[in-house]
Amino acid sequence: MTLVSTALLSLRRNLMRSILTTLGIVIGISAVIVMFALGEGAQREVEAQIESLGTNLLMVRANSVSSGGARQAAGNVNRLNLADVEAIKREIPEVVAVGASVNGQAQVVSGNQNWNTGIQGANTDYLVASNWEVATGRAFSDSEVRSGGKVALMGQTVATELFGDPELALGEVVRVNRVPLTVVGLLKSKGQDMRGMDQDDTLILPLTTANRRVVGASGTNVNRISRLTVAVDEADNMTYVSEEMERLLSQRHRVAAGQASPFRIMNLSAMLSTRAEANKVFSLLLAGVAGVSLLVGGIGVMNIMLVSVTERTREIGLRMAVGAQPRHILTQFLIESVTLCLIGALMGVTLSLLAVGVLQYGVGWQMAISPLIILVSVLGTGLIGVGFGFYPAYKAASLDPIEALRFE
Repeated sequence: MTLVSTALLSLRRNLMRSILTTLGIVIGISAVIVMFALGEGAQREVEAQIESLGTNLLMVRANSVSSGGARQAAGNVNRLNLADVEAIKREIPEVVAVGASVNGQAQVVSGNQNWNTGIQGANTDYLVASNWEVATGRAFSDSEVRSGGKVALMGQTVATELFGDPELALGEVVRVNRVPLTVVGLLKSKGQDMRGMDQDDTLILPLTTANRRVVGASGTNVNRISRLTVAVDEADNMTYVSEEMERLLSQRHRVAAGQASPFRIMNLSAMLSTRAEANKVFSLLLAGVAGVSLLVGGIGVMNIMLVSVTERTREIGLRMAVGAQPRHILTQFLIESVTLCLIGALMGVTLSLLAVGVLQYGVGWQMAISPLIILVSVLGTGLIGVGFGFYPAYKAASLDPIEALRFE
């Protein structure tokens, strides 16, 4: 205990120098924690997106095509249709659900309130494939899809904008392109998608209703589909199902052998997993850079401790002359070095918590601090204190008492 109090007294005598010495540690620790917090936040965001999308998902779209040197819009040729949906469900048993949808944009009107939102026409499998649940009310039925029922499922954002309280939307009639639609269900919130778009800013109608009256052209081709969302039973079957769907669709749309497929099949889960891995690698690189600054801080501590040994040579000689052993001198200087590093670590943790708070609430960055990272950082700083403080401590303990007393 005497050695600890002696070490603390020595640090207090040179308070300003001690504080400046810890700056490198403070910056290093705070940088490490903030970088890991960014990485953890990004990882959790990707996991939340995967959960909101659903697992084992494939998305099918029609590619754009070229005709006579002019590039036509996707789906102008070999457009997907409801017959394709039934064929996929019938011939590929590994498929759990096939969600068919068309997309558009329209003004939704309720009384004197209106809101421009995304319109989706969908079949009954769409909610299952998209892992989307109805919070209150019900989903529309197969018969309403076949008959073009004037019903709708409303997202939380639209309901809030039109009615203030989302619960008030249930049972209300809204108008889209002068078509009255009864809100039969309120969707659960899903937040943002991988592109940062608000998934709750949507109105979902039966596919035929959307094609006939809302996003279609005067009711032509009521079975048209712009996108399929396919849920597969197991992750191991994703590649097989993708290949089978490409073969089946090419066969149904009479794609000649050797001709490029008119459909693009994307593995959404794989895309998000790749993004997660990229985020992880980027976070590790940033943490490595932060670790270098921590190493520089350790070198700064060692330099100051060497200066301290030189300044206190006579003091060391005097202590040895009155009976202090080399191990006592070694321990005292190690305690000083570790104490400097731990003080810097505590200040760095405090600074990192403030930085994370500012970035998360002020800038809106997704961040998450793991207590384990804080613990590891503090323990690592203590080891840095031992590692970089050992040489100055050893040098102090190796001084000859007589030579130390003569030192000017």
